[in-house]
Order: sequence, then C-alpha cells, then structure tokens
Amino acid sequence: MKLVITGSESFVGKEIIRQCKDKGIEIIGIDIIDKENSEFEYHKINITAHEIVNIIPNNVDAIIHLAALSRDPDCKGKAYECFENNVMGTLNLIRCAKEKNVKQFIFASSEWVYDEFKENQSKDEEYPINSLMLTSEYALSKLTSEINLKQQYQNGFCNTTILRFGIIYGPRKNNWSAVEAIASQIKNKEEIKVGSLKNGRRFIHISDIVRGILKSLNLKGFHTINLSGDTIITIGDLIKTSEKFYHKNIKVVENDGNEQNIRNPSNQKAKEILNWSPQISLEEGLKTIDRFL
Repeated sequence: MKLVITGSESFVGKEIIRQCKDKGIEIIGIDIIDKENSEFEYHKINITAHEIVNIIPNNVDAIIHLAALSRDPDCKGKAYECFENNVMGTLNLIRCAKEKNVKQFIFASSEWVYDEFKENQSKDEEYPINSLMLTSEYALSKLTSEINLKQQYQNGFCNTTILRFGIIYGPRKNNWSAVEAIASQIKNKEEIKVGSLKNGRRFIHISDIVRGILKSLNLKGFHTINLSGDTIITIGDLIKTSEKFYHKNIKVVENDGNEQNIRNPSNQKAKEILNWSPQISLEEGLKTIDRFL
C-alpha cells in the first residue's frame, strides 16, 4: 500500500508514519518545513502549489490530508490566510487526486465544526450544522472543505472519508491540550487556577486517533465519522487523575464555578463502521506525556 500524507511533519502525521512503518506501508510525505535524512520520500511544498500534482503517483491508494492552519489562534482574524490554506489547498489536492486517479481521499476535519453543545447534548454525524452559528474561521474552513468534498463525491470523485477529530493529546513539546497543560501544572506547581471544574471534552490520545485513520483506509463510498474519546473528561477529572498519578494534593482555584462547557461528539459510528474504539485510558495517556511536562 502507498499513501500520500500532507502535513507529514505534524503531530498526527508523525504518528501515522510511525504506525505505518510497523505495517510496511509506503509513505510519501508533504510538508512545508525543511527535513534532512528522511526515512521516507519527502517533499517540501505548499499544498496550494499547482505543481504538487507532480509529486503524487498515479493510482496511489490514498491521500491523507492533514496539512492546514490547524489551530484556532492561527486563524482568528485571518480569514483570508485560513481559507487560502485550508479550503483552497484542499481544492488543489482534490484536483490532483482526480488527475492521478487516487483511490481514496481522507480529510482531517474537526469536532469544532459542531456549534455549541447544549446541556447533556450529544451530536453525531447526522446532526444538522448551522454554519451561521460558527464563530471560528478555523471551524468554518473545515466545514467548507467538508461541503466541497461532498459535492465532488456526488460528481464522481473517489472514495471520500471525512474524519472529525476530537481534542487530541499526547507526547509533544508544544500546542498542548488541556490534558498536557493541567498535568504539567500538577506535576510542577503547588497551586492551579482554572475556569470551571465542570468544563469537559472527549479527549483522545494521539495513538487512538491514528489507529482510527488507518482503520478508515480502503473504506468505500462517502463517510463522515467522528473520532473522539469514549467518555467526557472534565477539568475536575483531569486534576484528580493527575494528582493521583503524581501523588500530589494541590490547591485548586476555580475562577468561574458556575460555568459548564461540555462538548460531546458521539463516536458510535466509528465503532460500527471502522470496528474502532479508543484504547488508551487517561491514566495510560499520562504515562506517555510525562517526560514532556
């Protein structure tokens, strides 16, 4: 099997390459950073470049499209730059996939395409999304590319899989989620300040995300699938689990105890279609990130 991975030097991209190496899958990596002595075929090029088509082989098994301005702060107030990269870059890769007869296009989207969650509300892939409710340029760019891909598939484009990633954590030095940020404070401080202990997300470990991506290879037809953790983990849960892990009992200052912001995207479809489920518990995940905190 041969895969083209855009954003191959990203957090998710590197983990895909690690897991693919174990499976003997051939990789062609694309990113915009300098890289020497690569163990796989690597090309430094922007996804908006017209000549990127020359890098993609004919009949490649899949393009896994990760490359994007992938953090909300990178897009806030920068709609043009955000859409140029995330939307026009994706359209450029769709053009390439058509020209090179790519068999499958896997698109990394985000749970942020869902607007706010009401209390005790879960949202699956069939939930009707109102784009006018999205206040994030990043989320809107991802949703726009989802719509473009659906339209292209209806007009004869290849097998298309949209994966809406949950909030990812794992062993890395920067771009931390709340999991790494709170665990680091528990490890290194005696007091922690938070907004609300009730806020929660379905955090998911990087290795589980990538297992889901690889499980989606060879999926026929058009699918939109959430890849999120099994349970809602609140800030309070993170603190308690981290305290237990580090054998500490620290002072917690809660600035807004009345707030409750829960995001709860269902992962049931992934379990049914991909035969996938998260394997890494929060306790196990903390072991993998400890040396980076």
